[in-house]
Amino acid sequence: MWEPYKKGYKAWLQLERSLSDHSVAAYGRDIDLLTRYLQLQPSPPTPEQLSAETLRLFIHWINELGLSASSQSRIISGIKSFFRYCVLEQIVSTDPTTLLEAPKQKRILPDTLSFEEIESLIAAIDLSTPEGTRNKAMLETLYSCGLRVSELIGLKVSQLYLDLDYIRVRGKGDKERLVPIGKEAAHHIKLYREQIRVHQSPVKGMEDILFLNKRGAALSRVMIFYIIRALAKKAGINKAVSPHTFRHSFATHLVEGGADLRAVQEMLGHASITTTEIYTHLDRDFLRKTLEQFHPGFKR
Repeated sequence: MWEPYKKGYKAWLQLERSLSDHSVAAYGRDIDLLTRYLQLQPSPPTPEQLSAETLRLFIHWINELGLSASSQSRIISGIKSFFRYCVLEQIVSTDPTTLLEAPKQKRILPDTLSFEEIESLIAAIDLSTPEGTRNKAMLETLYSCGLRVSELIGLKVSQLYLDLDYIRVRGKGDKERLVPIGKEAAHHIKLYREQIRVHQSPVKGMEDILFLNKRGAALSRVMIFYIIRALAKKAGINKAVSPHTFRHSFATHLVEGGADLRAVQEMLGHASITTTEIYTHLDRDFLRKTLEQFHPGFKR
């Protein structure tokens, strides 16, 4: 009985909110889990009949399934989104999720690399190979622009404005933003394009993708993880390093240097300033360590 509502919700996410297929599928799975639970009831309710109490019992059920607090929070967020749609479309008269609370999550501060560690990791690249020239351009861009790994592998030649020191990035929800790019990263992109990519034959549909594998196709997320972890090991960096470590390091170094938080938010493509504010916590930790290290009276 929920199928027509699910189809309408999917269309709303795609057309009204312009979400990516990946995001639409994730929201769909949240509602599928809810309807799976409702099917266990003697008389499964419709969206209009669903009560806040039934939703609280559902939250208890997914908790018993062993899902983490972050997974539960994501599911609750998906259900809240579904009922916002239902209210807008007048499928329900009241929103049963209004007082629904997500479990409190422990905020884990991510590992970051110092500028010196990033330099040593990039220096570990073997530039005698075509892949090495490509990898240096990729990692310089990753750190210079604070990109998500999905943004890096999806970066297009037509999105480069290197003469203006900018690139155009397509982020979450297909939202675009202009991000400044450093001269070092721009230089290595030009080298890669002029010396390596120009000799490749992209597969059909990949002609505009900037970073290509040996077969002329876009690189996978897994390949970027593999490249970075192999280089970290080679450079002797004993941290859990991933593409996202570069993004966290980019933001942390900006905040530590005194950058305006709104500017950092814009460059990272965060929808909410609260997401960016995690870096103020990192910055406070940095300041405390600096005081402990250099202030003679701090520990008195």
